Formats: sequence, structure tokens, C-alpha cells
Amino acid sequence: MKQFVVTGTDTGIGKTVFAAALTQALGGIYWKPVQAGLDGETDTQIVARLSGRPVLPETYRFKLAASPHQAAANEGVALDPSHLSLPQITAPLVVEGAGGLLVPLNEDTLFIDVFARWKVPLILCASTRLGTINHTLLSLEAIRARNIPLLGIAFIGAENEESTRIIGTFGQAKNLGRLGLVTPLNSDNLARAFAAEFDAKDFA
Repeated sequence: MKQFVVTGTDTGIGKTVFAAALTQALGGIYWKPVQAGLDGETDTQIVARLSGRPVLPETYRFKLAASPHQAAANEGVALDPSHLSLPQITAPLVVEGAGGLLVPLNEDTLFIDVFARWKVPLILCASTRLGTINHTLLSLEAIRARNIPLLGIAFIGAENEESTRIIGTFGQAKNLGRLGLVTPLNSDNLARAFAAEFDAKDFA
């Protein structure tokens, strides 16, 4: 079955909303292996609400909204990356990382190291706001240094033609599309926005 990792150039850029849209479009199942921060609605709850699709429980859940290594240490938990294995399911799987690629899981392992072990196609979510060129190109270099299969970049935010153009020039990565502001943000509107801006064949 199809499996995709959704990660981002930074935290808070909208990759959870994109993951919800992709899960819905694929008729898939969502999984966030590590959730750090339990105040308010979690990413898994957001995806369940917006996609209407099944979600899997997180392997690790921590109260503190911080890097996973810090959130785990705060609760006296030893986060073991070897416990993060892709679920064996009979439906498309969308996996969302925590924060950006180089987020530490413990003192020895970054999240990108787990992605490198999995070797499934990765979608890099990049904001269109100021700073995206540097963050995106650095992320692409890290992905390629670890030989992770890259499906392409999903831009999130208002249109920024020059940033997306120059990222394409230097990054040599496929532009999958752009998810703009969805208002109001609900399941139907998100599905329409995704279908209008992304080609289903890219995820086939």
C-alpha cells in the first residue's frame, strides 16, 4: 500500500492540515508517532476531525510542547526510536513527523534518521512566508544527504511566485502544489482546496 511521510521545514507551518487533506484524498489512515504537547486539540485529533478518516494512536505522547527529546526527559521517559516502526495496514498510510527534520528524539537520534530507516516517499511542507528559501533548501540538502526518497514540496500559505521559483531552481525538487488559506477550515472546504491545487496522480 502507499505510504508517505509528511514533514516540514519548521513547526507551525500547516503540515498537519496538509496531512489531513492528503489522508482524506487517499482514503487513508493517519499516524503521528510522537506527539509533544497535549494542551488543546492534538494533531491526531485535528486530522481525524478534518479528514473524517481513521487515525492510529501515537507511540509516544508527552504533555510538554517542546522538542520530543526534551518533552520525554521532562516526564522521565526514555524515547526509543527503534520502537517507531511503520504500521502494517491495508490502506494508504500518511505519517506526520514532529516539527522539522532535525528534531531530536533523544541524545543520539534525529527524526530524519528514522525517516532514512523507513525509506518511504517524503513530502516536504514549506511555508511561503519570509525565510522559506533558506529553510527549504537546507531541508532538501539534509534529505538528500541521507538518501531519503523525496516525492516533492507542498507549499503552504499565500502565493509567493518568486520564492517557489527560486526554490525550484536551486532545490531541483518537484513542486506538488500550494495549499492556501482555507476559510472556514472544515472537511469539505479542505477537500476542495486540495483537489484544486494538487494532482492526484502525484500520490498514486
